[in-house]
Formats: sequence, C-alpha cells, structure tokens
Amino acid sequence: MSVGPSLRVLSYNVHRWGDDREALARVVQACAPDVALVQEAPTWWGTRRKRRAMAASFGMTYVAGAARNAILVAGSTEVLEPLHWRVWRPFLRRRFRLIATQLPGGGVGGRVTLGSTPLALVVCHLGLHIRGRQHELEQVLKGCRSFNLPYLLVGDLNEEPDGPVWKRLADEGLTDLGIDAGPTFHSDNPERRIDGALLSPELHGRLIPLDEIDGVTRDDLAKGSDHLPLLIELTE
Repeated sequence: MSVGPSLRVLSYNVHRWGDDREALARVVQACAPDVALVQEAPTWWGTRRKRRAMAASFGMTYVAGAARNAILVAGSTEVLEPLHWRVWRPFLRRRFRLIATQLPGGGVGGRVTLGSTPLALVVCHLGLHIRGRQHELEQVLKGCRSFNLPYLLVGDLNEEPDGPVWKRLADEGLTDLGIDAGPTFHSDNPERRIDGALLSPELHGRLIPLDEIDGVTRDDLAKGSDHLPLLIELTE
C-alpha cells in the first residue's frame, strides 16, 4: 500500500453502457477511482446527457470525450487541459469473407498532478482492422507526446500481447502494467488479454488485482460489461 501521494485510475470498456447498469455502477464504486478512463462510452443521440448520467451513477463527473472514449473524475480531482483527437481508421474491414464497417476512432487525455509530479492520462480504443490498428496507435502516441509529460496510456487495444501493437508500445519504452494480470475479455469467461495499461518509465504504478477489491464480485463483472476493468494505482 502506498504511504505517499497516490492516484487511482480505472480503465474500463463499459460496452456502451448497455448491459446491467446497476452492476456496472457497483463495480466502479467499489474500485473508487479518482479518474475513470472509459472506452465505449455511450454515444449517438444525447451523447453528453448519457455520459453525464453514467458518470453520476458512478458518483463521478464527466469531463471530456472523443469518439467513444471519455474521462470522468471523482471528488476534487482535476484533469486539466483535456485534449481530444480523431484518428484515421479504415471505414471497411474484412473478416473472413465478410466486409464490415467501423465507427470513427479517437483518443482523449488530460493533465493531472500527483504530489509534485505532473503527468498525462490518455485513453484510446483501437479498431479491429489489423493493419489499421498500427496506424491508429501512431496517432495516439503522437497525442500522448503532445503533452510533453510522462504519461499513462490505457485502452482497449483489440489485440493480444504477442501482436505488433504491443511490440510498438514496448519499443516506445512503456511499461506493461498488466503483464501478470491475466485475460480481460470476455468478462464472464476471460480468455484474451486485449486491454492495456502502459506507463512511461519516469512514473511508478501497479495494477490492483480485482480480487483484492472489496465489493467487486464475479457476478457484477460479468453483468456490467463484456470487458474486465483495470484499476491502476499511480504513486510518486
């Protein structure tokens, strides 16, 4: 347990806030994050209204969003100078003999202070097009570097750790906080680790195991979303 300044950051693909909302809220509240970096936030009609309602159900406040990503905060936590950007993504992708469309992608981030240390928090959701994902990541990393600060990058990478996206993140010098965390998808029977939490080498942090969090149950995790969340503790 940290004895100095710390920041709890929750990364969570909430499946468009379309599953069991009460179960999802119980999970988030039990995790008690200072900041939540959300993927697949509700969108389409009434986007901001829905995101504010979702944040309120968690006991949090909606700060900013881009594409289907969003930043929420709790209490007096401040995320300053939020930046959001769209990333180029192939509109069509092939899967076996089928051709499917993809929604536009993007990322969102902001600056926080941990004790005396300024840093950036960035969230993204990469697409399902294998080659397109790599190009998307380069755009996300450009956004991360634009803060000119050490950063935490989280998101649904839609790729397992032996893929080129993860290799590129390692080449960037980022630490994979979830290397021993196990699979994150599908929540009712996790078999694949496709969600990531990557940290600049100047920063310190760890992933808090879900089974160490009082109030988080397997039933709520399975009902609340199709992904498992990642709870990160950053320390100075």
